[in-house]
Amino acid sequence: MFTRRNASAFLIGGFTMAGIGSLFGGGKHAPAENFKVKKTDAEWRAQLSPESYYVLREHGTERAGTSPLDKEKRKGVFACAGCGKQLFNSDTKFNSGTGWPSFFQPVSKENVATIEDRSHGMVRTEILCARCDCHLGHVFEDGPKPTGLRYCLNSESLKFKERAGEKK
Repeated sequence: MFTRRNASAFLIGGFTMAGIGSLFGGGKHAPAENFKVKKTDAEWRAQLSPESYYVLREHGTERAGTSPLDKEKRKGVFACAGCGKQLFNSDTKFNSGTGWPSFFQPVSKENVATIEDRSHGMVRTEILCARCDCHLGHVFEDGPKPTGLRYCLNSESLKFKERAGEKK
């Protein structure tokens, strides 16, 4: 039975727990950029071009050599075309000769998720945006030092943002 006495104990206990939680970092909210982006299929279709939707949501691939970002030389950051999360810095971009933009490491490992991809009769590691689960491309173990990795991305999955005042 819920009485005034129980209510007082509940309220006092609740305020005490809230106070203790704030002492240990509780009560703080994670920055908005750390929350998962969840959209309906209709929302994704409204936001993305048909080509971007095919790559980002249907795990498609653009034809090699058609990527305008493959030849991008300016200093800046490559962000997810689905949600804007920063994924790769231009400082880690290299010419892999594959016809797709390639990088040897992401801005942060937490920004990119990986899953096993067994499509097309082979086993590869697919990379996704960790915030919105959009397909980015694949990562291979044939990249340059220091990581030995090649993050091979579709241009449709990226938006380039030039760093102000810097040229490559």
